[in-house]
Amino acid sequence: MISVKEALQLVEQNAIYGETISVSTAEALGCILAVPAVAIINMPPFPQSAMDGYAVRISETSGNYVLKGEVKAGDEHSYDLKKGEAVRIFTGASVPDTADAVIMQEKVTRKNDSEITLEENPKLNQNIRPLGEQFSVGQEIIGKGTLLNPAALSYLVSAGITSVKVYRKPKVAIVITGNELIDINSPYQQGKIYESNSILLRSELNQLRIDEVTIIRIGDDYQTTEDTLREALNAYDFVLVSGGISVGDYDFVGKALTTIGTEEIFYKIKQKPGKPLYFGKHEGTFVFGLPGNPASSLTCFYMYVTPLLKRFIGSSNIHLERKQLPIAHAYTVKGIRAQFLKALVRDDKVSVMDQQSSAMIASFIQANSYIFLPEYSENLTENESVEVILL
Repeated sequence: MISVKEALQLVEQNAIYGETISVSTAEALGCILAVPAVAIINMPPFPQSAMDGYAVRISETSGNYVLKGEVKAGDEHSYDLKKGEAVRIFTGASVPDTADAVIMQEKVTRKNDSEITLEENPKLNQNIRPLGEQFSVGQEIIGKGTLLNPAALSYLVSAGITSVKVYRKPKVAIVITGNELIDINSPYQQGKIYESNSILLRSELNQLRIDEVTIIRIGDDYQTTEDTLREALNAYDFVLVSGGISVGDYDFVGKALTTIGTEEIFYKIKQKPGKPLYFGKHEGTFVFGLPGNPASSLTCFYMYVTPLLKRFIGSSNIHLERKQLPIAHAYTVKGIRAQFLKALVRDDKVSVMDQQSSAMIASFIQANSYIFLPEYSENLTENESVEVILL
């Protein structure tokens, strides 16, 4: 049995970046760039009007200008303006090469269809967005390691980029074990419980935008367990096994993994909840044996599974944020193991939530953090500084 610190170090030592693939920009939401994105075009691709008004070739002698025509957004036609001439222009339209200012329409008096008077002296290049103001052809516009959100996708498309190289999302199998578990769509049976860890883990994966997730359910049978795990380890990047990892008479996961030839990286951590956690590798596939109790399973997922997943999909910052905060109340520490206490940060203080049992998931509905207590921690007094892990 190892410490929390040792377990986290082993996770980090084994964290690897996944393969890189090219995907359509339109389908890259939530992916992380594996190489910098480089602009294909200038933006704007031409001198562009920043507002509705009049593009003028500045006359130093008069505020009166001859109106030669109109340029709407998207028009290809340009005008060869001479000093003292202007065109009506609209936001986003291409400014004629011979124009050197755009005057907003509120500062212009239109005498008739062919003549305008400016109410202010124009300044060179005012209200003209220059060619390549945002970026130029060949310029790096988004760096490697950037998470592609909706704004990033819009920016990429504006630069003419139709596809990007990103880190591939992993394929994940969630293997649910236990004779006592029944599907939510089945009638309730005495002695059974509705299986909920699959939706818990799958939802957490989906929040990381990992969508290629397969749920596999098996009973407490050794040969079925071995066959299922062998097949899953050959087909997926991550295998998350829920339950069956302890030392009971019907806990077959550990034995099956050993038989298959899985490399055990660690088994059991001096922590509460989630002591019986298994972490191993099999020919490039990561496997976790998670406790069956929901709160324990989720804690282990946050602390040990998520960092590996984040690194696989291209993130350099893989651990949850930690900070020191005062605890809002006194707390009596129970036990000598390191503890992850479900907690609520509010008004720059942190409180321990009710229902800390490893079987109770309800506190996670409101919890936004853990209070982490190292091994052999002493009782806490009100306003004492504690380490907080933000969720």
